[in-house]
Amino acid sequence: MSTSAAQQPSPQLFFQTINAHQRTEALKAAIELEVFTAIGEGNSTVADIAKRCQTSEKGMRVLCDYLTTMEMLTKQGNQYVLTLDSSVFLDKRSPAYLGGATEFLCSPMLTEGFKHMTEAVRKGGTAIEGEGTIGPEHPIWVKFARGMAGMMSMPAQLMAKLVDPGADQKLKILDIAAGHGLFGIAFASQNKQAEVTAVDWKPVLEVAKENAEKAGVADRYSTIEGSAFDVEFGSGYDLVLLTNFLHHFDPPTNETLLRKVRAALADGGRAVTLEFVPNDDRVTPPEVAGFSLVMLVGTPSGDAYTFAELEQMCANAGFSRSTFHALPPTFQQVVISEK
Repeated sequence: MSTSAAQQPSPQLFFQTINAHQRTEALKAAIELEVFTAIGEGNSTVADIAKRCQTSEKGMRVLCDYLTTMEMLTKQGNQYVLTLDSSVFLDKRSPAYLGGATEFLCSPMLTEGFKHMTEAVRKGGTAIEGEGTIGPEHPIWVKFARGMAGMMSMPAQLMAKLVDPGADQKLKILDIAAGHGLFGIAFASQNKQAEVTAVDWKPVLEVAKENAEKAGVADRYSTIEGSAFDVEFGSGYDLVLLTNFLHHFDPPTNETLLRKVRAALADGGRAVTLEFVPNDDRVTPPEVAGFSLVMLVGTPSGDAYTFAELEQMCANAGFSRSTFHALPPTFQQVVISEK
């Protein structure tokens, strides 16, 4: 029985995957050298880009050609042009610039767990000594707060519009594990009657307070220093924000926190959870489903939870109803749980 050419096995995917680190390092180098910014400024030939970035012409030619194979640049004759995505996200002059996120996403503290994946798979959690990235006052979260603000600006604004579309009522908001603070700040910026209390470790909250000052909402922005599991929240909150937090823990731990959150809400209050929520098959969409691997190697018991799992956790914590909301064009989702 013959096999058609279309059905022949190919090692291409193996080589693409095993060499994927080359793409990461090429992108990091381009960001560090400000290649995308240089091209955005109008430097299009190897000679001009190399001069702007202070590199050899050979090195810049090789790098730009590789970035073109990655579809992060296009090449027309001897000139390089930014793609739309590169123009929006990788030119430092763009308000949506994401280059700063590499300090967090590529930091050894975050990538170390992947070097011990075999052991993490064997044990079902991080092979890093201690609690991985969720250890008390882990320095990685200051890097997160400073590096990821650009990436979180859009989802923060979209979430505020989804949850508080009228922006015309007084809101008392608790922002748990606030990090850079952008989610709470988005509500306060949109609604002049919103007051935000942010919870996080002290060094991280310094970043959040800086961002609140820049946004002009510092007079309606207060903080509680410490672990969300340990500190007193107070009560009477209209909204409690849980952004990119529950995925760090197992369901029983999350339910303990959610019960505490529910108790802090006023009657009619809502918990607003932003998460990577895979479909029930747990393999789609791939950008979301793959986040479970990040949690496997970086935390003792974290995971990417489906909506059904999050809904059950909230129900077990006493919430009456939870609804699921996509947040396009981001690949994260929002779950709103009513007290």
